[in-house]
Amino acid sequence: MIAPEARERLLRALGPRIRFDVPMARLTSLRVGGPADAVAAPADRAELALLLRLCHELRLPHLLLGSGFNTLALDGPLEAVVVQLSRFRQIEERPGGMLRVEAGVSHSQVTRFCSQRGLSGLEFAAGIPGTVGGWLAMNAGVPGRELRDVLVELEVMSPTGSRRRHLPATALHFVYRALRGLAPGTALVSALLRVTHATPASVREEVERLLARRAATQPLSVPSCGSVFKNPKGDYAGRLIESVGLKGFRVGGAQFSPMHANFIANTGGASAADVCALMREAQQRVHAASGLHLEPEVHVVGRG
Repeated sequence: MIAPEARERLLRALGPRIRFDVPMARLTSLRVGGPADAVAAPADRAELALLLRLCHELRLPHLLLGSGFNTLALDGPLEAVVVQLSRFRQIEERPGGMLRVEAGVSHSQVTRFCSQRGLSGLEFAAGIPGTVGGWLAMNAGVPGRELRDVLVELEVMSPTGSRRRHLPATALHFVYRALRGLAPGTALVSALLRVTHATPASVREEVERLLARRAATQPLSVPSCGSVFKNPKGDYAGRLIESVGLKGFRVGGAQFSPMHANFIANTGGASAADVCALMREAQQRVHAASGLHLEPEVHVVGRG
């Protein structure tokens, strides 16, 4: 709960771009979660810096959130200011085979931009949901290709809003489905990505092929958070979950998808507790059968 004096300062700084007591179920792709203390969408870099400074001064935790994929919000309150860079939507081609993309650009916007202009190199990300900021935080990718492979430079803002830097990719520590080494609460503002020139038709053809494959293998028509667990080395989380009989298994309104066992779908009325129960069941059964520990890919926030 944010104190009235702190609310007033935040309102004076951001006006209608900050809301209070917002259900996380509205902000995450799985459509579950309790209320966040506040949700802010700063208009530009100056306002983002102001917001981060205020959070620091008022001792309010903050959480950067894109479009809410790979995020499981628990059913209790989230005692933080959720910062969304949804107004950071610029994308532009730069000389030398580069693409400057702000954190709030959606996956479909990137795909459309590249397809229209014949820019190749990012086709592998077609259909990976979320925003560029989320892609960067998760080192999004597919087997054999990840975002770090095309990243040239990352623009970040410090957690207190006091400093903005452009970091070369060589200075960053990417691992499987994560970007490590930055201070907690650092804002990922934009990225410079490497592309090559091709024909619009060839880019569209590859994008359409990948989108068709995703549609055939993933439950895209129901609310989900994407892949729930990371793939263990040399194996696949979905195969392991299916091998212990959990494909299609349900707790409350949450279900391991009958289409892809590493997706949990909200079939209607699911709670975060239902989702957590499914995750625990999968971890226990897989460990008992194989000795492997399934590590969550989804980020859990809030209180149960």
